[in-house]
Amino acid sequence: MKASTRNKAAGTAKIIKGDAKIALGKVTRNRLLEAKGRAQELLGKLQRNTGQRQKAQGN
Repeated sequence: MKASTRNKAAGTAKIIKGDAKIALGKVTRNRLLEAKGRAQELLGKLQRNTGQRQKAQGN
């Protein structure tokens, strides 16, 4: 599997996990969990964008 595909898939997975943590944090009123979810979502977006750039470069 190419690095670009791997990064895009892993990034998307992190975004989904982050969204779940945000939702759970809101429901349980756990602000720390919600903040961790936002951080994980951001890391996922960065990793997904890295994969998109790698694909554009042909890696």
